[in-house]
Amino acid sequence: MTPTLNGHASKSEAAARRRIEYHEADVVIVGAGILGCALAVTLGRQGRSVLLLESSMKEPDRIVGELLQPGGVQALEQLGLLDCLDDIDAIVVKGYYVSYFKDSVELEYPKDSPSSPAPLGKTFHHGRFVMKLRQAALECPNVTVVETTATALVNSTTNPSQVLGVECITKDLKDCYFAQLTVVADGYASKFRKSHHPHAPKRRSKFWGLEMIDAQLPSPNYGHVLLSDTPPVLIYQIGTHETRILIDIPDNLPAASVKNGGVKGYMKNVILPSLPECTQPAFAAALEKGNLRSMPNSFLPAATNKTPGLMILGDALNMRHPLTGGGMTVALNDVCTIRELLSPEAVPDLGNTTLVLNQLARFHWARKNASSVINILAQALYSLFAADDVNLRALQRGCFRYFEIGSVGGPVGLLAGLIKKPLILFYHFFTVAFLSIWVLFRDTPFTHLLFFPFRAIMVFWTACVVIFPYIFAEMRS
Repeated sequence: MTPTLNGHASKSEAAARRRIEYHEADVVIVGAGILGCALAVTLGRQGRSVLLLESSMKEPDRIVGELLQPGGVQALEQLGLLDCLDDIDAIVVKGYYVSYFKDSVELEYPKDSPSSPAPLGKTFHHGRFVMKLRQAALECPNVTVVETTATALVNSTTNPSQVLGVECITKDLKDCYFAQLTVVADGYASKFRKSHHPHAPKRRSKFWGLEMIDAQLPSPNYGHVLLSDTPPVLIYQIGTHETRILIDIPDNLPAASVKNGGVKGYMKNVILPSLPECTQPAFAAALEKGNLRSMPNSFLPAATNKTPGLMILGDALNMRHPLTGGGMTVALNDVCTIRELLSPEAVPDLGNTTLVLNQLARFHWARKNASSVINILAQALYSLFAADDVNLRALQRGCFRYFEIGSVGGPVGLLAGLIKKPLILFYHFFTVAFLSIWVLFRDTPFTHLLFFPFRAIMVFWTACVVIFPYIFAEMRS
């Protein structure tokens, strides 16, 4: 049994020497982002020898990965990393503020029971959170962090399908790092995914982001989702003075074409007038200042890791539209699952590739309750919130009316990563579909009732077309 110190595995001097002198470890992780750091610390605390490779240890500067849902906060606590949210000027998030044209509703994260404390999310500057996680990795005795650029996987000469480590460039010099298990966690633009993942990311839109200073929001401490006849707009505070606004712009949107003034023209002429009046001055100032940045919004279904010696994780493995802010929650819950499945008790020797592959097959399905809910919900809600035809708009209206009714503990719990039951998602989605049909019936003039059955069928069919492809994608191995 591995000796422990304060609940964590103690440092092995021999393993540390192997990492530094011979570049050998039990696990080598490519990418010191959210998942890579959390996994490195988790495995290191279990007594594994870990090499964590990162191309740049400078503080990242991204416009997404800034909202951690309550389910992600809970996972961070389970991993013993909750203190990484301290001293980064993080903002407490109590739930969602959703506006639909001139109507609005506040949706609080649901409690486990009336007497239990309300679950809370956190928003922050992405880079500050990453740097705290990196500091935790640097302080972990069984983890060695190396600033180097991974360029290729190293395969066995006797078994070409087996991965032995990674080839790197360190200060213009070629280098290699070897391990029994190589983890690829190099993000949405992974350079290693194509050869070892059967699916490719599909992009429908981009988020264009600005940082507003001292912005006034209708509901402080709530993530704002603004719906109208344009694609959705997200607003959330990320610091005492800073507030992020993300504008979704689908590919080839006519209103954002060069002829109409491009992205900046779209924001000035279409988005600015649609924002809450209290927020417009800060948005106008940020737009005038510039510094517009974008991130692709992609969908990538997960697949079972089948390459001996290799595990793909994070955005390299699985992506969903960031509309619901679920990416980090999925990643941290994945680390919790891996902690159990690849623990020294379950897998004493990571060099036993047959056992490791069996555990990774179990991981693919074990993560589904948490990840599939967030993946399906993110994609389905985006289809509704970015509605571009009459049937999707009917579903969008029904969704907002469902929020207004007030029985939203289930839907918000799903969004928050607190409810990990796909059947509950299925129930609520089709409840919204039937409510949408009822709202459509209520608003149909008497003279048009003859055509209502056809409209109702089309709305229900559209709901099926929206959700079932993503359900089927989650059912694949």
